[in-house]
Amino acid sequence: MSVPFTRISRRALMLSAPLVVTGCGVSPGQFGWTAGGGDYGALNDNGVTIPALNLGAIDSSFVRQPVTWRGAERPGNVVVDVPQRYLYVVQHGGRAMRYAVGVGRDEVSNFHGSALIGRKERWPPWRPTPQMMALMPEYRAYAGGMPGGIGNPLGARALYLYSGGQDTYFRLHGTNEPDSIGQAVSSGCVRLFNQDIVDLYNRVPLGAVVTVIA
Repeated sequence: MSVPFTRISRRALMLSAPLVVTGCGVSPGQFGWTAGGGDYGALNDNGVTIPALNLGAIDSSFVRQPVTWRGAERPGNVVVDVPQRYLYVVQHGGRAMRYAVGVGRDEVSNFHGSALIGRKERWPPWRPTPQMMALMPEYRAYAGGMPGGIGNPLGARALYLYSGGQDTYFRLHGTNEPDSIGQAVSSGCVRLFNQDIVDLYNRVPLGAVVTVIA
């Protein structure tokens, strides 16, 4: 797989996303990636290398970990707590897997409520909007779309939320800016470390319920 090394900034991603309309665990080997140096080591993802994270520079509360869950959601459901900057996958036995996330800067642009995962993509493409190309002409080169890869702002995976059969334009996705995790900087979608979005992609099937608390 060809990987572009041009890195698109978080500002570019903010400009490229439309305003959001408010309103099963598997073996990693099945998906063609292997980890080195722990869960946040470099990942070989079918020939594309996801760089290792420097855990020494990451708040320990941002590391993926199992936690106690007392909510009423069923196992397999996903809960995104926007104010707290965490995403949970509910498990059996009163447990959940917790991930740190980056969220939207503006409350008005944050989707809230429930939706379903209607589409999943590996190394999703990204396309700048006309507004972005007008402000930053250098990105006209990506008018036809930027292929998925390390430099792509959507990262290694994307899960697309649908409501009533319609795309909400709200995504759970990776990032090429790991320092943005735990912050309110994105366009309204939810971003995770690339290692975490791969893990989430593998755990959560199509049709899973996602509840976003904003």
